[in-house]
Amino acid sequence: MDKRKKGSPTELRLLVVGSSGASQFLLTNYILGRKEFAKNVTSISGSRKNTGELAGRRVAVVNGPNIYEKDISQVKRKMELRRSKCLCIPGPHAFLVTFDMEKISLNEMRTPKLMKERFGRHCLRHCMVLLAYEGNLEGAALEDRVQKSDWPLRELIEQYGGRFHVFSKNWRDQSRDRELLQKIERMVASLGGACFSSRTFQKAEVSVKKEVKRLRKQRTGEIEKAWTEMEKKYIAEDLYQQKDAYTANVGTEIRAKAEMDNGWLRTSLARGVGTGFVVGAVMGALFGSIEGPGGMVLYGIIGGAVGGSAGGTAQVAIEHMEDRVAPPARLNFNSIFINRFFAAPRP
Repeated sequence: MDKRKKGSPTELRLLVVGSSGASQFLLTNYILGRKEFAKNVTSISGSRKNTGELAGRRVAVVNGPNIYEKDISQVKRKMELRRSKCLCIPGPHAFLVTFDMEKISLNEMRTPKLMKERFGRHCLRHCMVLLAYEGNLEGAALEDRVQKSDWPLRELIEQYGGRFHVFSKNWRDQSRDRELLQKIERMVASLGGACFSSRTFQKAEVSVKKEVKRLRKQRTGEIEKAWTEMEKKYIAEDLYQQKDAYTANVGTEIRAKAEMDNGWLRTSLARGVGTGFVVGAVMGALFGSIEGPGGMVLYGIIGGAVGGSAGGTAQVAIEHMEDRVAPPARLNFNSIFINRFFAAPRP
């Protein structure tokens, strides 16, 4: 069941989602008012978080691979989905779903369904469509054009509750940044000021907290040594300030590491690979036994490798039952073994 949590009143967590192309990266540049991504960037392989301000309001902006990104494996795609959730705990205040205003395709019409599969069935309440535009029309004229249009775009926006904003592909054009912030804040306020959360966001939060605790314990000796050195150099109020600043910096560093790498991101995939390896090795050895001991070893190794890969994919899919995107077609090694098993005996 999806739940909503009260978030920080000072920082907005924005999870930016792109279907394809450069639109999500252009939006991140626009929100932060700086060139975080080069203009020709159309994809990234790993999730990342950047912080800054939007019209004076502190924001954390999380980007991940595009929904229709073709150059990463299914396992990697799902792992980065988890990582984006860890970077956004306890949950985003808004999902900003980005499109190029002039390049709306039939694929884009499927994004609401894919959003629900990836983040939970109630996530659309927290979504706003962001349309990248390159031209000279004023914002009001552009939005009027969208609202009166018979494009598929209009139907797409309605699936996201009718919430949308047109932004310039030129991040230096900040003429409508305050209007964007106001739209996001109104949406969040209409939901009681709560951020979005779900079972997997809660799982991400627990895992990050455990990792923070582990890393902090690991660095206890280093922290104590640093404090001892400070006590030799500072006294009274200066000492307290130095300790506080050092502790805050270490805490920030530990939190950032925990969001990028933690138990949730490590163990489930390893478990799937391990299980798949054992099963694949047994099956490979079984079929290889037809050709004698050498065949058992050879096919056992091949079967273990194939099973490990398949097991990793399966484990990630189990962990994310809401991520129901069909995996790309794979070579069926089982059919190869079966065909060899039933092949006519060699003379």
